[in-house]
Amino acid sequence: MSKQEIKVIIVEGRSDKEKVAKLVDEEVEIVCTNGTINVERLENLIEMFNMDYRDVFILVDEDNAGKKLRKQLSKELPHAIHIYIDKSYREVAATPVSELAVALVSSHIMINPEYL
Repeated sequence: MSKQEIKVIIVEGRSDKEKVAKLVDEEVEIVCTNGTINVERLENLIEMFNMDYRDVFILVDEDNAGKKLRKQLSKELPHAIHIYIDKSYREVAATPVSELAVALVSSHIMINPEYL
């Protein structure tokens, strides 16, 4: 599989990355922004991971910082697919694995069946 074919999932923090990595059952690259980021750093990430030419998924918290980041990412990556968690959990890290698995699978990301 070429690097181009490997999906990219953008998350905010390390705990989000670890939780998603545990669920996913295909080769993906999980990129942490560590919260909201400036345009220059975002452009560096896009370039570094060749995101303009890959399937990109945005999975961020449902709080103000997450919404701001999602807005910023959609401007720079208009082709990205948005994955939303239930607002009641607010954070990806606080979302039950079964809920997170369903959100990922509904975006055509393969999930380890034990989490579904």
